[in-house]
Amino acid sequence: MNDTSRGTPPLSAGDQSQLLVRRALPADAVAVLELVRGLAEYEQLPPPDDDARQRLVRDMFSTPPRINAILAEVAGVPAGYAFYFETYSSFLARPTLYLEDIFVRPEFRGRKAGIALFRFLAREALDRGCGRMEWVVLDWNHPAIDFYGRLGARHMKEWQIHRLGREEPASLLDETGGLS
Repeated sequence: MNDTSRGTPPLSAGDQSQLLVRRALPADAVAVLELVRGLAEYEQLPPPDDDARQRLVRDMFSTPPRINAILAEVAGVPAGYAFYFETYSSFLARPTLYLEDIFVRPEFRGRKAGIALFRFLAREALDRGCGRMEWVVLDWNHPAIDFYGRLGARHMKEWQIHRLGREEPASLLDETGGLS
């Protein structure tokens, strides 16, 4: 889909100076949380409750942060964000930059905010000595899948995601945790 089909014109060369990606600051907490809410709505998931929002802000701005946050702004207006952190590849013997969330508000899509966020993340991965970047995408999110393909990302079909929710680890600690 091209930029004009979304109803939002792309940034002109002069407008590119209006696009800024930077690390989020504590003063940005409300804006970041609103963007998180926007992602939840887009993904048709419940947004973080009040307790989760407080933990999220605490974890973004603790020392060291548990999760890194960057913010994309267009003419000073929050347009998108990304959360990332490091994991580690034992086979590469290097860190991996793991992208937990990336979201651009619909009215800013097609205006280079997404690619600007990825460029920031790519620079961060290189600066940290990472061997790769990884993230997941919902199988129905074809606009994102297409965008990632244009970036050169490969879909890792042979890998499956598995998850234990908050309650399941406690059952592993119980001697009868269902494992035989």
